[in-house]
Order: sequence, then structure tokens, then C-alpha cells
Amino acid sequence: MRARRLIAAASVAALAVLSLAACGRSAPDAAAYVGDITYQLDRVDAIQDEGQAKFAESVRAAIQQQNGPSASPEPEQLRWNVDQQDVLNVLVGLELATRLTAEKQIAVRDQISAEQLGQDLGVPGTEYAKLAADWYNHYLALQDSMPPAELTDEERSEVYDNLVEAGVAPPGWSVEDQRTQFAQPDIARQVAAVVALSKEFQEAVDREDVTLNPRYSSLAIPALLQVPGAGTRQYDLPYLDRAGTVTDISTPEPLPSSEPADPAGATEPVRN
Repeated sequence: MRARRLIAAASVAALAVLSLAACGRSAPDAAAYVGDITYQLDRVDAIQDEGQAKFAESVRAAIQQQNGPSASPEPEQLRWNVDQQDVLNVLVGLELATRLTAEKQIAVRDQISAEQLGQDLGVPGTEYAKLAADWYNHYLALQDSMPPAELTDEERSEVYDNLVEAGVAPPGWSVEDQRTQFAQPDIARQVAAVVALSKEFQEAVDREDVTLNPRYSSLAIPALLQVPGAGTRQYDLPYLDRAGTVTDISTPEPLPSSEPADPAGATEPVRN
């Protein structure tokens, strides 16, 4: 997922996944399994299609309101930057987060509304907006429950690499630059929560028997990073055991101010 402005703070985690065929659960129309819940490919497609249609409608309306009824947006402006992988990320992430909050007896508050989130993302009234808001509320509850933690350079670099990929942070920071930038108290807390929660999700994936259709390469949980004075930016952080490659550069650029864009979708699971 690319960088986007949203309405709340959070961070991220991601999921190690198995091939569907590994456990004999290989229905060709299944996108993923979480325990006894099946997420169907056509359901994932339907959520993405609905969001794409609503996003294009919202863009056309905004451009015509600003420039007149004959104004026509460019095709690129109509493209919603949420694909089927993003939709599945939210579906599975929400299911695991729901199980984790229940297991830990963590109260989940409605900090983000589907109505406001849908308006912010240009997809009001969609199933994606409802599920994404539910996910972020569960995520925030889990994030607040994470104890403080010291990060290793490798863990910090993994977060940084994904911030660069999303356009949230500039490329070229050395390990020392990363330490300096992520030492800001608010950012340090969020990044630490990202890593702690990613470990929780990795354990949950194994425990809840998550399997994935081979058409999807992985599962990543949408992350939100609140930058003081610059708004909230969104990125994805897959849970992968790989060290980030950082170019040595003497003076890091600060984290950039936020620019609008958009997130990832989902809907209710189908039980076997």
C-alpha cells in the first residue's frame, strides 16, 4: 500500500503464511483460511470492485464540482490504489486482531468511524470502509496494550525499508540516521509497537492455522505512522525475516509532511 493520509495513529505487523496446499486446504476459489473461516476469492474481488467504483465516482464528482460538469479526470486519477492483496490483508488482519483482543480481554473502542474513514478515503458507504475502520480500532487497542520495547538495528531497518517503499520516509538513511530519526518519542513508541505487534501476529498465524492461496505472495497488515506536525501516513509492513539495505548518508532528511492518497479493503468472512 502506498502512503496515505488517515485519521488516527497506529503502526503495523504482518503475517507469515503457508500455501493452501500445505494442509490439504486447496479449494481453488478460496483466497485464505483462518482456522474454520474461509475468505473466498470472489468476495475479495467484490470488495475491491465496489471500492474502485465508489472511488472513481468520488473523484469525478470532486473534479466536476471544482471545474464544471464537463470536466473529465485523467484515467490515473480514477485508479484506487487498493488492490485484492490489500483487501485480503485487512480481512485476515481483522480476524486475527479480533481473536487476539478477545484472548487478551482488551476493550476495543470506536476511535475511527466507518463514515469518516470512508469520506477521507473517497469510498464512503463501502464494505471496505467498514472493515478498515473495524481493523484500525482493533489495532489501536492492541497497540496500546504493547509494553515498551528496545528495538534492534535490524528491526528498525525493516520498518524503515517499508516506510521508504510507501513514500513515507526518504531513501538513503544510514543505520545511525535511522536511530536518530526514530528516537523522537512519538515515533519511537509507534515503531516499537509495530515490531511487538508483528511478533504477536506471527504467533497468531501459526496458532490460528492461517493458510493462503498461492496467488497471494504474503499477508501484510496496514500501518499508520503519526508524524508530529506532519499528519498520519499509511504503509504496509510484511512480516519477513530480511534485513533492510540502507545507503550510508551523512544527513537524513526529516520525515515528510503528509499528502492525501488512499488504503486497503475487506468484508465479512464465510464460515465453512
